[in-house]
Formats: sequence, C-alpha cells, structure tokens
Amino acid sequence: MKSKKFDFRSIKTFEDACKATGIDPEAINLPGLLDHVLAYSQLTIIVKAINDGWTPDWSNINQAKWFPWFRVLPSGSGFSGSCSDSYCVSTAASSCLCFKTKKGCDYARKQFEATYKRYLLI
Repeated sequence: MKSKKFDFRSIKTFEDACKATGIDPEAINLPGLLDHVLAYSQLTIIVKAINDGWTPDWSNINQAKWFPWFRVLPSGSGFSGSCSDSYCVSTAASSCLCFKTKKGCDYARKQFEATYKRYLLI
C-alpha cells in the first residue's frame, strides 16, 4: 500500500479502504454483529487506509497523533466536530482510530461522518 503518490482523498468509501488495505469487505460483516461494532471495524480499516501504512509509536510522546472530535449539538439537529492533537494523558478515542496528520483526520471526520455516527451514537 505504501506509495509515494498516495493521496488519502482517494479513500472515498469503505470499499476503497478495503481495496487499499487488501481486506475483503465481507470478512467483517458477520451475522448478528451489532451495528456499532461493525462501524468500529469499518473505521479501523478506513483509518489504516488513510494513514497509508503508518502506525503510531505510543512510546514516543513527541509524535503527534490526531483524533476526530465530535460534539452532538443540543438541538439534536447536527453532529459537529473538529480535530486536535492528543496532548493529554488520556483520551476517549480508540488508539486504533488515530491519524498521522491533521489533514487526514479532518478528511476522515467529514468523509465518513455517517460511519462515525453509527459507532459513537449507539
């Protein structure tokens, strides 16, 4: 998957992410699987594809790791979010869902908002 000309914006669908990572999309679609668990599984593949093979080094506190941040609006009419560098000791995000770059993180937050909703809003 590593390519000098890789552009994470080519990952527009879950199927694109599966193709980029060599994963069969049907392999995670198990009978009886709860939808939020399926959404999490899909997001881990999407993140892997957007990160183009990068994995975080959790022993390196100087390495930036980006997580999408979401806020459900009080009116219930929307799902807003922004991205911030993980600089604190703890996080509410899964470590499997972090990004190498802010741009990749922002892209995933917007492009895959519906999948994040399925995962986060049980």
